[in-house]
Amino acid sequence: MKLIRSFTKILPVTVAAILISAPLFAADDGEHNPEELSIAYFAKKIEAGNIGPMASMHGYAAAKGGDNVTARRIFKILAERGDVPSMTWMAWLCDNGLGGPESAKEAAEWDKRAMLTGDSIGTLNYGLDLLRGRGVPQNLVEGRQLVDRAAALGDGTARALMEAGYDLDVVTPDADNWKYNPYFF
Repeated sequence: MKLIRSFTKILPVTVAAILISAPLFAADDGEHNPEELSIAYFAKKIEAGNIGPMASMHGYAAAKGGDNVTARRIFKILAERGDVPSMTWMAWLCDNGLGGPESAKEAAEWDKRAMLTGDSIGTLNYGLDLLRGRGVPQNLVEGRQLVDRAAALGDGTARALMEAGYDLDVVTPDADNWKYNPYFF
């Protein structure tokens, strides 16, 4: 019984001491319960320059989860640092207006950057930009040359496009035909 009375006397003092000292143990940024292991957490780490080998996976997870704003934040940082797959993701996000404004010009710029690294997908995509005149002035000769180069690099889609006589319907889903109509852009 004495033990219970002693405990009830020191309990309020102990609780008060913990509450008063709690700010001393807060995280450096003032968060008492910081977010951990979420896409937002990894996006903040990437923005702070803490980029590991799995960084692009977090952009992929964000895009596939429908959080295209976060995907764009992640992929832009990685693409600007030279990550080629992130350049392709940025082109896709920009071309479709996901996570930011639609910009065929910016999409073509990302495709060109990927192409300049020797990437077969970037080469094919920039060739398609030129063939369609989307984001860049149309140039059928250069566009076909880039498709041929992508095929030579081993890209099967580029090879199929060549074999079909550069018929863009081979690589364009019917639902996207409106987007590539030159009368609209």
